[in-house]
Amino acid sequence: MSLEPQELIELKSKIGRDPTSTELQIIAAEWSEHCSYKSSKKHLKMLPMKGPLVIQEKGYDSGVLDVGDGYVITAHIESHNHPSAVEPYGGAATGVGGVIRDILSAGTRPIGILNGLRFGNIEKDQQARWLFKNAVTGIADYGNCLGIPTIGGEVEFDDCYQNYALVDVAAVGFGKKENLIKNHAKKGDLVVLLGGSTGRDGMGGSQFASDSLESENRSAVQIPDPFIEKLIIEAILEARNHKLINAMKDLGGGGLSCAVSEIADTLEVGIEMDVDMVHTRESNMHPDEIMISESQERMLIITSKTKLKKLQEICKKFRIACSVIGHIKSDNQMHVKKGKKTFANLPIDVVANATLLDLPSKKPVYLKTIEKEKKLKPISDYSKIMMSLLGAPNIASKIWVYGQYDHEVGIRTVIKPGHDASVLRLDNGKFLSIKIDGNPKQCYINPREGAIGCFEEACRNVVCTGAKPIGMLDHLQFGNPKDPEIFWTFLESLKGLTDFANYFTIPCIGGKVSLYNETPSGPIKPTPLIGVLGLIDKTPLVPQKITKDDCLVIVGNTKDEMGGSEYFEYVHKFIGGKCPSVNFAESKKNMKTVLKVIQSQFLKSVHDCSKGGLAVAISELCMKNQIGCKISLENVPGEKLDIDRILFSESHSRYLLILDKKNLKKLEIILKKNKVSFNLIGKFTGDKIQFTKGTKSIIDLRVDMAQKTWINSLKDLVLHG
Repeated sequence: MSLEPQELIELKSKIGRDPTSTELQIIAAEWSEHCSYKSSKKHLKMLPMKGPLVIQEKGYDSGVLDVGDGYVITAHIESHNHPSAVEPYGGAATGVGGVIRDILSAGTRPIGILNGLRFGNIEKDQQARWLFKNAVTGIADYGNCLGIPTIGGEVEFDDCYQNYALVDVAAVGFGKKENLIKNHAKKGDLVVLLGGSTGRDGMGGSQFASDSLESENRSAVQIPDPFIEKLIIEAILEARNHKLINAMKDLGGGGLSCAVSEIADTLEVGIEMDVDMVHTRESNMHPDEIMISESQERMLIITSKTKLKKLQEICKKFRIACSVIGHIKSDNQMHVKKGKKTFANLPIDVVANATLLDLPSKKPVYLKTIEKEKKLKPISDYSKIMMSLLGAPNIASKIWVYGQYDHEVGIRTVIKPGHDASVLRLDNGKFLSIKIDGNPKQCYINPREGAIGCFEEACRNVVCTGAKPIGMLDHLQFGNPKDPEIFWTFLESLKGLTDFANYFTIPCIGGKVSLYNETPSGPIKPTPLIGVLGLIDKTPLVPQKITKDDCLVIVGNTKDEMGGSEYFEYVHKFIGGKCPSVNFAESKKNMKTVLKVIQSQFLKSVHDCSKGGLAVAISELCMKNQIGCKISLENVPGEKLDIDRILFSESHSRYLLILDKKNLKKLEIILKKNKVSFNLIGKFTGDKIQFTKGTKSIIDLRVDMAQKTWINSLKDLVLHG
């Protein structure tokens, strides 16, 4: 039981008696951090959640944006961290299933999946390799079976995730505005449980996810079945078309306890249900077990008596079990019976609304000295360092990961994984660009600037495809919120995201908070993950093949801010230094200007600078296009810096623009007119990646050798150690 002593006292005083064992289980699930957000809820209100495109209806499990012409997109993000750390295949797979049902619950068809993965040091840690390999397989198998493309994501490795895993899954859906479920219910309506049968898997999963991971509780991990999920998607969309659904909710954390209490709370009604009517996969299940089981692939639907027969026919057609488990009442009580015997009878507002906490916070002691730089060993061979970075797990190509995913099923995918952002074709002639980004290294050094940087990077990525950011999702992952220093990092990250969202008028349309991400060796680094959705009205910029003598122009300044860079941490093993910060005005100007240039339709491609800095971003262009380059470092705009800083600084707001030299004048006119900092820094030619400063050669690498290291390193590490 995860109820605190004072919570038990509070519950007794609210209901005026001792709770039954079933009531205790229901409350423990719904009042858990995972379901109630009791530590974070009052602070999340600072994020801007309204905007001209945002559609707000009560009870949606996903955010909804109006994309014009009578169409909407939905988006949501979820995590399955604790289960994936215990059983990575099933944990990661059920994470995909849960977020897909969140998209479905608004009445939209899921059209894309993205995932953000974090593991320990796979160069040294065999357990991290095992977790990584199996989580990727779980995501691939589940998504591929559903026939929904996995269109993007990101992967990162860090010592702070030792013996642990962060598995974040985001999904997007698409549909007609008129088909959105308008959640409503009236007295006498029926409560229907549809989908997989209820078993003893995932027992107490939400409570398990609301505490530090110190033991392997396999009973708390759910069992995935993508084939039932696929049938559920089709059955629900057909039921939606026949207007059979009055209200709907996915069964996620807390199982029936949370789904029943939350839908009743949203609709301001009561629900009476009978556990004997729930279709179970195991015999003799106790009401307590039925109420908190987190068995997967289940949806709760409220329908009227007159529509029930048609709903049952659709379920029969798709061979999905469906049970009428209760009905709507007007008394605002959650009444759980087994036959005629009552096992729980609680006021809905008590169950669904845990008392919110106001936790103390204080700046962590380590931050006082973190930005001080130590003296670094001088570099004698930058070519060698460059090869080492291209093979580093956080920079090496992730083709081994996304090569296992089907990213073209559904024929919407216009830009596949492996580029800055992925792009999907919508039915109204527009395009949706989407990317998720995180950077725990920088968030550890400066939680506010680090979180802003993640947000800006995701925006840059969608801008590189020609999309204007229209909405964001955040997933805020931290350690124990009761530690004031950890809670301070959470608040700082949230304030940074709020400031950026307000300045750029990008509404937060949904998100998730995952706390208690700790292992016996300590808390994880602050890990906010930001997803940005961008809309393209006409034509996306699909990267074209770079050819001989194409020019490379950089927009944005390179600054002396190396804290949290891959260069500092991977090459020099140094954690610290000044974290890159975003100048909002400069960021907005660069973003708008790059979009303007893309709309002029003479660029071949645009690539942003992020992990590994300028040197890595340019090398990626060379390796993907199998062409060399000649780059003059003295032409890189910004303050006068040492060579290593020009090469590897991870300053934000920078874009690499690739174009045919005949269009150079056109580009310069637009960039000058918009007063952005820019310069021509080189051209593509030959078969070598070459960086020079004056007459001095700094980096000289054969493209084919660099490409071999970049493409094979991660796969070799995972498969052969």
